[in-house]
Amino acid sequence: MHDPHAAAPTRHLSVPYVIFIAVGMVVGAGIFKSPALVAENAGSEWAVYGVWVLGGLISLMGALCYGELSTAYPSPGGDYYFLTKAYGPSFGFSFAWARFSIINTGSIALLGFVIGDYLNLVWNLGPHGPALFALVIVVVMTLFNLRGTSGGKGADYAITSLEVIGLLALAAAAAWLVIQAIPPATTGPGHSPDAAGIGYALVFVLLAFGGWSEMSTLSAEIKNPKSGPEHGMVQALLGSVVIITLLYLIANWALLRGLGVEGLAQSKAPAADLMARAFGPQAGIVLAIAVAAAAITSINGTVIVGARTTFAAARERTGLNWIGTWDGKRGIPANAIIVQGIVSIGLVLLGATYQGFATLVDYTAPVYWAFLTASGLAVIVLRRKMPDQPRPFKVPLYPILPLVFATSSALMLWSSLNYVKVGALFGLAVVGVGIILAVITKPQK
Repeated sequence: MHDPHAAAPTRHLSVPYVIFIAVGMVVGAGIFKSPALVAENAGSEWAVYGVWVLGGLISLMGALCYGELSTAYPSPGGDYYFLTKAYGPSFGFSFAWARFSIINTGSIALLGFVIGDYLNLVWNLGPHGPALFALVIVVVMTLFNLRGTSGGKGADYAITSLEVIGLLALAAAAAWLVIQAIPPATTGPGHSPDAAGIGYALVFVLLAFGGWSEMSTLSAEIKNPKSGPEHGMVQALLGSVVIITLLYLIANWALLRGLGVEGLAQSKAPAADLMARAFGPQAGIVLAIAVAAAAITSINGTVIVGARTTFAAARERTGLNWIGTWDGKRGIPANAIIVQGIVSIGLVLLGATYQGFATLVDYTAPVYWAFLTASGLAVIVLRRKMPDQPRPFKVPLYPILPLVFATSSALMLWSSLNYVKVGALFGLAVVGVGIILAVITKPQK
């Protein structure tokens, strides 16, 4: 008889598959919104390119830190496992609770609203249309991931490919303008960049890169027959960040070529403006489908990695064993996926009541960057706390790279709290509930 409590993850995921999951989760609908804000603050065209490259380099430093942590401490809990090792079980559980109740579920819900906002332009269901679309998407993607990973990887490849095609459609629109010798909508040089503007532009860039760190939850499942699973995790982390950076640069080239730096900075919907300029107003329908594809792939990846942290934390706490079960037949933490879906639906309802996407961004951002700061510092803490732990991969330029990465994450935390809103306060209150639960529940012996 199958015992779900005895089942555990096996190494069955290839490096390309993990990279596809990372690209699908990170390159979400934000790339259709953030370039205008980046251009507005960066000022000049070359400053725009520079700040996106800088965002890629900071993310690459983070990937190197996670390469050391996830290979030294492979676990389906990812950050949860090495944060527990670094700071103790209460801190680790607080992180797992935050990912379950805020970071991942909040991301799933807000991406549902991104889809809803665009699809409601095509199929108008009224003022509650975005929330209705978001609810349907969350339910469908939860059921989609309950099918298991053993026989459905082709669907994950296909769904991420749709997202990449959506971004490449922007490049095609810009290329068409080049072929037709149509100049950018504006030809001004923009304004001279300054340190404050570059710093604020970087805020939006790093938000667009957010999510790559969650690949560490697959560190116990990745395989690499040639050089070993440890090196496979490093290859997946670094490869995904490089690909994401290239895709972002392509998208920004397309937007700058079609709209110009001033036009991009002034645009409220830059991707829509570019598509309309190249192919006419009806291209908005194509754009809506592209944005939906981007957000769906992000939801898919978030469901996959988020449920694994919940599974890893729940199986180690009394009273939560039923969530911490692994379905060996399907190769997934089925109960954790179901519970995660239920909470995501609740957050969609919250967003429907309090201004949707904006409230959910405020809800998730401060908590996300607080724990990412702790993860960067964990490299240094664990080197000192557990010096004899085997480390198949060590971050280069130690301790400079971990410190730079942790500092950049701390600056993002400060930025997300600079204008505190209801969503941020609600998110911090939920973290407080997690701290109480960490005291009430006890680790299993």
